Amino acid sequence: MSGCHCNDTAKSLSQFQDATRRRVLWTVLVINAALFIGEFTAGWWADSSALQADSLDSLGDAGVYALSLAVVGGSLRRRNGAAVAKGLLQGLFGLVVLAEVGRRLLFGAEPLAPLMAGAAAIALLANLACFRLLMRFRGEDLNMRSVWLCSRNDLASNAGVIGAAGIVALTGSAWPDIVIGTLIAMLFLHTSWQVLREAWPGWRHPAAACSKETTP
Repeated sequence: MSGCHCNDTAKSLSQFQDATRRRVLWTVLVINAALFIGEFTAGWWADSSALQADSLDSLGDAGVYALSLAVVGGSLRRRNGAAVAKGLLQGLFGLVVLAEVGRRLLFGAEPLAPLMAGAAAIALLANLACFRLLMRFRGEDLNMRSVWLCSRNDLASNAGVIGAAGIVALTGSAWPDIVIGTLIAMLFLHTSWQVLREAWPGWRHPAAACSKETTP
């Protein structure tokens, strides 16, 4: 009887933890989807590579959170598979941002600093809220830790856009915007490599990953 009771307690705790994860993931997904729409629109009006790159970061995060929601409570291989998909998504967005930066280098740009700074400041406040919600999961499995990594990157991206806007306003040059857009793309690619390096072996060889995860 005591064994059954312990099993029931463990199952209830696991279900409660999964429900908590889903609630938090839904919250940050909605926030990031809204940020994408707002930042992309502002980036288009402001003619800003950095702000559009930041908006793609929000779109990528919304996709990452959706993938994480799909595998909450799933098998280790399924969770690692979701992490692989996240890594590929981050890499794709990095390449898209680099292409956009290249286009602006060829055809020129005149970013509007006040709009850049205002939109990035709003995004920074929203992402700080997401970061606090996700911080509790940073020590969990790769699926949830990759979510936290994305949120951490958001703060760096937002701060970079605000800094770029300030320098654009002071100098009247578009180069700070282009440089920050490039750095955000590099951050995408670095995160992609980091997640893929950890997730790929676990997805290809789930038994070995499971053994490693359970070894104290």
